[in-house]
Amino acid sequence: MRRVTRIATVAIASTALAFSATACGGKSSSDASDDKGASAAIAYDIGGKGDQSFNDAAFAGLEKAKKDLKIKGVDAEPAEGEGDADKVQRLTELARNGNNPVIGIGYAYAPAIKKVSAKYPKTTFGIVDDLSVTGPNVANLVFNEEQASYMAGVAAAKATKSNTVGFIGGVEVPLIKKFEAGFVQGVKATNPKVKVLTQYLTQPPNNDGFSKPDLGKAAAEGQLDKGADVVYHAAGQAGVGAIEATAKAGKWAIGVDSDQYLQKGLVTYKDKILTSATKDVAGAVYNLIKSVKDGKPQTGEVRFGLDENGVGLSDSNPAYKKLTDVTAAVEKAKKGILDGSIKVKTTP
Repeated sequence: MRRVTRIATVAIASTALAFSATACGGKSSSDASDDKGASAAIAYDIGGKGDQSFNDAAFAGLEKAKKDLKIKGVDAEPAEGEGDADKVQRLTELARNGNNPVIGIGYAYAPAIKKVSAKYPKTTFGIVDDLSVTGPNVANLVFNEEQASYMAGVAAAKATKSNTVGFIGGVEVPLIKKFEAGFVQGVKATNPKVKVLTQYLTQPPNNDGFSKPDLGKAAAEGQLDKGADVVYHAAGQAGVGAIEATAKAGKWAIGVDSDQYLQKGLVTYKDKILTSATKDVAGAVYNLIKSVKDGKPQTGEVRFGLDENGVGLSDSNPAYKKLTDVTAAVEKAKKGILDGSIKVKTTP
């Protein structure tokens, strides 16, 4: 029987990171994984460290674990255009070198974790954003992204002056469809007259929509040309381009995963990042590492929702706090989701 765990996540401050890439998907940490002592490992999703969003949040969780739990840590970069065999090799090396847990950041690691976890039954494997891999030593770290996206939709509908807003998805896969579904529902529930422009950057198996900022920039420019004055992205590093274009046009951007207002790599555009639909990837990574350190490793479905601040809407931008009609509407929506009077869709 699969176990569903709901846990209070650990609040982790956003970590500012500069982009760094390691060729051939090698290690990017200065800590050697075969040193003596406990060590945990994360393997980054498409785009790698420096995306100011999803991967950087995972790195923040690893860094907190290293500091608080006094362990070593290894983080490994993906290679552009890599396949499942490359991921298998990466995870195998991390497990063979004694890292525990080994965490794949993103659903793309599912086939590799399925294969490698069976060969290393004493190692705990984590995978973020995927439920398809099962096993006695596998923890599925998943989120109710649609809930945060619903609140982002409420904010967008209240903030728009043109009655046109945009959604940009990186790759058209079920996970990103959850973001779209929640966002559109939130917009329409707040103001049915608001038009939502939706665009996906790439179709699977092409994952460039998560890694190429130019694609996000071009998509945002197209939506702005059509009258959008609020643009929400769920596109990883490609979303950085969407934020750039939107901010330069003097319109509102809504970030994703991390509180993008706080990311140093986006400081030039921060004043136009109204808010971000966050999910506590950092907390999920930290808590899995801690569970292994404590000798009680998490397994099965570990879900993070609005009820325990596993997802949410950031309020770091002072401009957001001043828009009292926006904040009041978002707070009302949050209460509705929590008390069950608002049921958020997971598909468009």
